[in-house]
Amino acid sequence: MPRRYFIALLGSLGGSFALFYLALFGLGATGHLPPPGFANSICVDEKLAHLRDRPPQAANLLVIGSSIAWRHFDGDVVRNETPQAQPLNGAFCGLTINQSTYAADWLLGHNDSVREVLLIASPHDFENCGRMRTAVFDAADADAFVYGGSSPWPYYIKYFAPAALLRNALTVGAKRQGGAVMDPLVFDRYASGPMENDGVRDTLLYGPVRHLDQACFDALDRFAREMRRSGRRLMVASTPMHPAWKRQYDPSNVMQDGFGARVRQVLAASGGEYWDGDGARVVSEAAFYDAIHLHWSAVAPYSAALARHFQFGVAPPAAAASLVGASRL
Repeated sequence: MPRRYFIALLGSLGGSFALFYLALFGLGATGHLPPPGFANSICVDEKLAHLRDRPPQAANLLVIGSSIAWRHFDGDVVRNETPQAQPLNGAFCGLTINQSTYAADWLLGHNDSVREVLLIASPHDFENCGRMRTAVFDAADADAFVYGGSSPWPYYIKYFAPAALLRNALTVGAKRQGGAVMDPLVFDRYASGPMENDGVRDTLLYGPVRHLDQACFDALDRFAREMRRSGRRLMVASTPMHPAWKRQYDPSNVMQDGFGARVRQVLAASGGEYWDGDGARVVSEAAFYDAIHLHWSAVAPYSAALARHFQFGVAPPAAAASLVGASRL
């Protein structure tokens, strides 16, 4: 090959990298730069970026789960009810239970002060664990990015996905502003994701729960046993479900009852507590944004009920290992 060919090739590669990074810098300057695509999910990646920018301080209560846990926990309300609690919302959107416990393990490795873990879940989170990759992001890369102070720029090459980058760049600026936008990417001081949009989706969005996957309960069982071994208290709360969803897909409450029974069975064997947040009926039908998500105004009574029920920070850490099967119904 002629020497000039290699020079042209290297020059083209260098020029492409230069143009790519110039585009990234331009997006950053205008507030439209998405975070690196560790999970190729804008809300997961944005949460990692938030944790990098605002490291948690001495949290003793870790909230885990999917988007309902991220959006259904008002830390100010919880602290008003149980002042001993110092919450960190470690939930990420769109996760199945095996993925939520993976993320929880990662966060606990960096937050030794946590003595209580609260999983907020819906039956939908227990559907497809066997088909979903557990490691929702690479823990070593997340360590370096969130806690190690590494530069974000190399990760845009390692997780190069131009279509996703362009798609997210078109919407991330508005989502960070919140307000009336769909699926806002706004975080409070506890890393929760308030959804202050007063509207509702055109549909319930979420269909029936057709199959509760045993792999999900196995993941919960493994995590519960690990929490017991580490002397931490594990609590599981179900989220309220839209009454219209229940009328359409579970009118006799068979699925919901079966779900609660299976969670209690896991916790009875492994240690932990369960609260039926749907059966408690702490919110009205007008509280819902879709089948499973609440408006932020309705999160307050739900969070207060959570805190009153579990009394965060009251049980001494050493007692957590003895709370086997202590379901408070």
